[in-house]
Amino acid sequence: MAWERTTLEKLVFATIREQQAARRWKLFSRLLWLVFLGFIAWMVYSANSAGASVSTPHTAVIEIRGEIASDAEASAENVIASLRSAFEDNGAQAVVLLIDSPGGSPVQAGIINDEITRLKALHQKKVYAVVEETCASAAYYIAAAADGIYVDKASLVGSIGVLMDGFGFTGLMEKLGIERRLMTAGANKAMLDPFSPQDEAQRAYIQNMLAEIHAQFIAVVKSGRGDRLKESPDTFSGLVWSGQQAVALGLADGLGSLDSVAREIVKAEDIVDYTQRENVGLRLAKQLGASMGQGIFMAARSAGVQLK
Repeated sequence: MAWERTTLEKLVFATIREQQAARRWKLFSRLLWLVFLGFIAWMVYSANSAGASVSTPHTAVIEIRGEIASDAEASAENVIASLRSAFEDNGAQAVVLLIDSPGGSPVQAGIINDEITRLKALHQKKVYAVVEETCASAAYYIAAAADGIYVDKASLVGSIGVLMDGFGFTGLMEKLGIERRLMTAGANKAMLDPFSPQDEAQRAYIQNMLAEIHAQFIAVVKSGRGDRLKESPDTFSGLVWSGQQAVALGLADGLGSLDSVAREIVKAEDIVDYTQRENVGLRLAKQLGASMGQGIFMAARSAGVQLK
């Protein structure tokens, strides 16, 4: 019958169109992935090329800005990668750490300090720290490894101390009639729990640990500054001083900027930045890849296509 033939033809053509759409989506998705992978390869090449050696004499600069932490731009991983690139470049006459940081992790700072000491001995190159706004706490821990520290007269320098902060809510809980139900295995597992009363023995344990880390910090500063340090009872108390005061106390060697240190101390006015920064292109590529995959899936799904 005519209507049966017409219906059959429609079904056949619909099947053919669906198969054609599936093939088009498959080709399109493959093309997109090729473009995406090509973009990734180009960004990786660009990132590697950026660290290429500069042969002419220059001052190498590495910025240390913001919080010093494992997941921050001023992490030990990033700073050490920058340091190695700078030290390995024969054109770099010296390395300048351009610092503007309130501090952060003593672990990250300690790793950086140790690596600076190692690289200085290995490559026989000087390292200078130049402070812009702030060089405090863990940032000064790093700067202490430098052969010279130069500051602005209004910079904030010091804070040689260690802290661990938190909150206690036990009084508030009592007023609100809230009962804390905490179960642990291990007598000290709930140490520093803000919803439990402070245990004196645990508090003393933490205080001893902080004192130990503080002693490590003090040893690093004394080793780095040597006879230049004019120690007083306040030197390691956690106080912060102006740049001018820091020079008087021996925490810094003089007033100076990146340009003046490069010109007058390093004797190489050309400045080359070795700072390892997050590659914006790679970050965008990751986001693009996720968006692209979701877009292909949704488009294919709306078209009735299964991705296999």
